[in-house]
Amino acid sequence: MDDYQAATYGDRIASIYDELHPATSAVDATVAFLSDLAGNGKALELAICTGRIALPLARRGVMVDGIDASERMIEKLHAKPGGTDIAVTMGDFADVSVAGSYALIYVVFNTFFALLTQERQIECFRNVASHLEPGGTFVIEAFVPDLTRFRNDGNVSAVSVGVDSVRLDVSRHDPVLQRVDASHVLIAGSGVEVYPVSLRYAWPAELDVMAQLAGLRLVERWDDWERQPFTTRSPMAVSVYGL
Repeated sequence: MDDYQAATYGDRIASIYDELHPATSAVDATVAFLSDLAGNGKALELAICTGRIALPLARRGVMVDGIDASERMIEKLHAKPGGTDIAVTMGDFADVSVAGSYALIYVVFNTFFALLTQERQIECFRNVASHLEPGGTFVIEAFVPDLTRFRNDGNVSAVSVGVDSVRLDVSRHDPVLQRVDASHVLIAGSGVEVYPVSLRYAWPAELDVMAQLAGLRLVERWDDWERQPFTTRSPMAVSVYGL
């Protein structure tokens, strides 16, 4: 996808991000899981976006910092109650430097895959490892790749169909690079809006090797934030790594 940068997704979709991804019971489970791991320590969210997870986590008493590449996402965060209390470092979370260390570093909602090469993903693991306190943990929530969804290395799906609007997801798949270039397409009476997103997926076993290269080890892996067992049928993986 030409001219796609680290901030492209966030800058383009910030205005409707919370509408597309409203708070649900899954958010409550996510926050409870992360709060348990953080304990009395500080947490750092990679790609903090509009604070969907960070704000309720902070309300539970966890001190949360964030990293994000999109200024528009952070404007949305700062406009919310408590948003300006969260320190945010602007930049690409693969390598941006932050001060100090953390008991918990986490990246949710498949966002680790926004790093578009294996090299950048390994760099992220190493950056995280350098900022973890002894006994600290790194948590990744990411989908388990399902290549059956692609036909001729592409896919078009109708996410929603209404009287006045239609939302489509359109994607192209490169199995060699493990890369998907996609767009959320919203067609309404006011016109057509396109929200691009690119990702480089990895299987759980590949993530584990990346962790080992960074001096981390897999502590536990779950199907979801409620700690359901991870199986061969799990569509998602919540992976917890430690030093």
